Amino acid sequence: MIYANRAAFTVILLLVAVIVIGSLLKMLADRGQSSIESEDIQYGGTAEIFTGIGRLRIPLSGEPPATLALTVSFPYPKDDIAFAEELASRLVDFRSIIRGYFSALTLEGLRRLDENEAKAEILSRYNKLLRLGKIDGLFFTDFNWY
Repeated sequence: MIYANRAAFTVILLLVAVIVIGSLLKMLADRGQSSIESEDIQYGGTAEIFTGIGRLRIPLSGEPPATLALTVSFPYPKDDIAFAEELASRLVDFRSIIRGYFSALTLEGLRRLDENEAKAEILSRYNKLLRLGKIDGLFFTDFNWY
C-alpha cells in the first residue's frame, strides 16, 4: 500500500513538473517574439504590425496650449522583407508627416477632427513616399490630448 501511494505521488509530481516546465518554456518563447502577428485576408495570410513610429507627443498650435499623445501603427505583409526595410528607413519621414499634420491643428480643431479623414490623409501621404509597397490602413492608439 505504501509503495502504491509513493508511485502515485511520484507520477503526480512528474506531471506537475512537466506542466510547469512546459508553461515556462512557452512563456519564454512568446517573450522572444518582437512582432505582433495577425491573420489578414488582404495579405493572403499573416501580417506584421509595424509599430516603429512609436509614441509621439505633438504640441498643437493656438491657444490654449495643448499636446497630442499619439501612437500610429499599421499592418504590412509578413514575408515582404524589402518592404519592411523600406518602412524602417522611412521612420523620420513618417514621424514628420504625423507631426506636420497634427501640429497645424488647434485644440478645438482636434476636438472636431474626423479621425477617419485624418487617417486617410496621413495614409495618402505615407503611400506617396513608398516605392516597394503600399500601406492599406492605419491604427491610432493612445489618441489623447492634455
